[in-house]
Amino acid sequence: MSETVLQLTGIEKVYNRGAPNEVHVLRGADLTVKRGEVVALVAPSGAGKSTLLHIAGLLDTPDAGTVDIGGQSMQGRSDRKRTAVRRSDVGFVYQFHHLLPEFTALENIVLPQLANGVARGAADDRALELLDSVGIKDRASHRPGALSGGEQQRVAFCRAMANTPKLLLADEPTGNLDPETSDRVFGALMRLVRETGLSALVATHNLELAGQMDRRIRLDGGYLRQD
Repeated sequence: MSETVLQLTGIEKVYNRGAPNEVHVLRGADLTVKRGEVVALVAPSGAGKSTLLHIAGLLDTPDAGTVDIGGQSMQGRSDRKRTAVRRSDVGFVYQFHHLLPEFTALENIVLPQLANGVARGAADDRALELLDSVGIKDRASHRPGALSGGEQQRVAFCRAMANTPKLLLADEPTGNLDPETSDRVFGALMRLVRETGLSALVATHNLELAGQMDRRIRLDGGYLRQD
């Protein structure tokens, strides 16, 4: 098994190329995330954090540079292969939970497993195990509208972990929460990540939260720099 879970090399991304308002968001960004490592990505709004996470998670393609996940290059891979890798190896958490409102907390965690070929009984067991690990197993039958903001985000964490990914990508995962709830929810996320040995890249404005991770990198002028 590769010790490197995510390798970004020379990543470039330009919007409106050739136009007067051309924007160079990434200018040769390099990043390595090792197995079991939790890395904080710190930058102001509009600096390109979300763009970098989307490229790392195969939701977007760079204009130049390469992305390797789990030691496998994604260069030239078909959309089908990229989708398969994203579904099995990458988990996403966003600032807003994006849970499906018509489904229960349990079902929101079961659905990505079913899409990945897991049997329903095993998917239910996995979902309940994850909900229990973040302290809200008793909320399994509740729909998102009946959950607090902190509970919704913890369900979103569980959904991201459902298929046992190698890499978790989180974009301001506690940005919509008040400070007390943010600390509690982030603590649940970190326990879950540490218990599973998962690698994570977490974009955050919160320097206190960033300080709890293994190291901090800064996106500055399109380049990634070690803080």
